Amino acid sequence: MSFDISQYRITEEPFYQAQGKEVELYQAAYAARLPVMLKGPTGCGKSRFVEHMAWKLNRPLITVACNEDMTASDLVGRYLLDANGTRWLDGPLTLAARYGAICYLDEVVEARQDTTVVIHPLTDHRRTLPLDKKGELVQAHPDFQLVISYNPGYQSLMKDLKQSTKQRFAAMEFDYAAAETEAGIVAREAGVEAGLAKKLVKIGLTARNLKGHGLDEGISTRLLVYAATLIKGGIAERDACRMALVRPITDDADIRDTLDHAIDAVFA
Repeated sequence: MSFDISQYRITEEPFYQAQGKEVELYQAAYAARLPVMLKGPTGCGKSRFVEHMAWKLNRPLITVACNEDMTASDLVGRYLLDANGTRWLDGPLTLAARYGAICYLDEVVEARQDTTVVIHPLTDHRRTLPLDKKGELVQAHPDFQLVISYNPGYQSLMKDLKQSTKQRFAAMEFDYAAAETEAGIVAREAGVEAGLAKKLVKIGLTARNLKGHGLDEGISTRLLVYAATLIKGGIAERDACRMALVRPITDDADIRDTLDHAIDAVFA
């Protein structure tokens, strides 16, 4: 039975502001069909970058949000019972490999290590995916590519990629954009004035300077866009910032007060 992979194509260009040579580097990796690993903090644009590149390359994109309950069957597929007996249902990784999509495993370290090993045969010269339960060996489509992402600054010894997995990928590092660039991104994404975007970025920088000093993670570009969106919707600036920038990232009263004071100072 044929499958319409075109439903996974991105029809409108996702906005992405390049910060360096990442577009050219990714294009070269895709041309060679190399598996790619994106490393960077939460909300810095990794997923948007993959969407933008899939659109630019005119390739379908199948995204999997990894989690600790995800099994190998969730990735490759399983047999299901129906009125006519049992039937096989391909998982997202199998669909991408079989029909030539880009498969993006977002925050791959959240998945169990015994699950991530199923990607190994797809990331070397074999480019195959064994479906043991079905007794089939899927040869990856010539257009297939595997992309994974993770946040190296937010992991423990229990949640890290094995070296045997890391060394199967070409890697690209991402970080939050420079202040001027990030303000432009926030202004465009939320449809707000540049002056407001710059104030929000200033608050974001304050929080990022506290990373490792009471904060596990700083304020992401995504949260800055959320705050701008709330303000555009009529919420008072300070209330929007507390709701979108401070309360999501900390429960520590001292850190919360420090960031609240920063908000008051910026919007005095």
